[in-house]
Amino acid sequence: MTQVSWWRGAVIYQIYPRSLMDSNGDGVGDLQGIITKLDYIASLNVDAIWVSPFFKSPMKDFGYDISDYRAVDPLFGTMDDFDELIAKAHGFGIKVIIDQVLSHTSDQHEWFIESRESRTNHKQDWYVWADPKDDGTAPNNWLAIFGGGAWEWEPRRQQYYLHNFLTSQPDLNFHNPDVRQAVLDNVEFWLKKGVDGFRLDAITFCFHDQDLRDNPAKPKDKRQGRGFSEDNPYAYQYHYYNNTRPETVGFIEDLRGLIDRYPGAVTLGEVSSEDSLATMAEYTRGEHRLHMAYSFELLTDDFSAGYIRQTVEALEASIGDGWPCWAIGNHDVQRVVSRWGKGNTQSAMIKMLTAMLCSMRGSVCSYQGEELGLSEAPVEFHQLQDPFGIAFWPMFKGRDGCRTPMPWLHDKRHAGFSDTTPWLPVPEHHLALSVDLQESDEASVLNAYRQFLSWRQQQQALITGSIRFMDAPEPILAFIRETAGQRCLVCLNLSAKSVSYQGLPSCLGEISREQIITGHGLLQGGIIDNEIQLPGFGCLYVKLK
Repeated sequence: MTQVSWWRGAVIYQIYPRSLMDSNGDGVGDLQGIITKLDYIASLNVDAIWVSPFFKSPMKDFGYDISDYRAVDPLFGTMDDFDELIAKAHGFGIKVIIDQVLSHTSDQHEWFIESRESRTNHKQDWYVWADPKDDGTAPNNWLAIFGGGAWEWEPRRQQYYLHNFLTSQPDLNFHNPDVRQAVLDNVEFWLKKGVDGFRLDAITFCFHDQDLRDNPAKPKDKRQGRGFSEDNPYAYQYHYYNNTRPETVGFIEDLRGLIDRYPGAVTLGEVSSEDSLATMAEYTRGEHRLHMAYSFELLTDDFSAGYIRQTVEALEASIGDGWPCWAIGNHDVQRVVSRWGKGNTQSAMIKMLTAMLCSMRGSVCSYQGEELGLSEAPVEFHQLQDPFGIAFWPMFKGRDGCRTPMPWLHDKRHAGFSDTTPWLPVPEHHLALSVDLQESDEASVLNAYRQFLSWRQQQQALITGSIRFMDAPEPILAFIRETAGQRCLVCLNLSAKSVSYQGLPSCLGEISREQIITGHGLLQGGIIDNEIQLPGFGCLYVKLK
């Protein structure tokens, strides 16, 4: 692997700064808190960290509403703290990726404060403004993800402005070249700071249809998926005109042109569209677009070998020379142990999920706490912070359950996260999964995570190899990873029951026990007379000739 292509097959550890570690006793995690835990993060054998927003913000959406792209919010520390974070992370050999929220700003951003004042100021067309219909209603039927219409009335201009998320998150007008250049200038500010890449939040939302055409209705049987259900009217439309517009590709190419002036820097796009796999392929194909992208396809409730195979194969069929990134959890969805485990929190399952994720072709985003096997935290209504959850309670309880503080110490107040009451409570059942307890247990989920990622670093086929699936019955997921120097058969049992099958293609030849690759630390499968045998949540890695 070259320095420039370090990201291919990399494991990227996502940090939600508010919840990793509080260094100053205000109940909120911060940059110095991250710095104090870099030795722990390095011990996980990950390649990079992705730090969710720490920029100046009124925190209506906890940092995803930025009021100054070039300033650190005092809640998280100072620019000196960030410079120290970069230097010390690099000292551990850890790359640093930061979030960039390009499609919208906070309504407290100086650009919007000026733009909303009149139709004649210098920033008058920096946001998406539109006149009302003759009856005073919104320009079209577009909806906001966080509920209600996507248009908000501004009496100063006698116009509506577009917001795909909260009303306090107005959308920038990317059709304006001055806006695009200002956005690129902000990105370059952080490149000059020495960051190694950017996770591009909501990148599909940058452009809108200039004709403001209505989105068509979505049939009832098509409304599930992408993290939405009929509890949210957003699921009632095909979002063809406020999302994934064709002009986005041109901006991505301009962005890549900037990034390429800083060798080794990387872009990771968050893709949410009506056909996310096709959009991932489009956005990553060729040398002039995103380095990689991930979507919500494995962040759903679907958990079966068939679904995972179908999802990966569909992407592989269209991505060409593009590069995927896979995630099974992040700060926006229910924790994977609860979402896929559905009450089954066996450590063997949790360990197998890490192996499954890290054996796919592509890079990996691993959300903080997954290495501990944290399940979704129960958060009562009076404790909710997430505006999404507050708006849709009780049918949707929001995203706070996956954002609770990391449990560091089982016998300390607030699990060692903070000396004072934290911004979200630490659930009682997380104390038994604390870092200190797991570090002293050789069989813990944490130590298995470390061991597997260390072992994976020696398996080049799992990092950069091609992928080809084998036919296997549920609940077996079987595929071959291959590079010029290594061919590896991977078999995973996604259930708690022991399984076996004899369906290996004859072209693989007879497989002997000597070909089994050990050292990964998971429940080990075996081969008898060319029959694959897997214990519950077990796996088998075989070196093929």
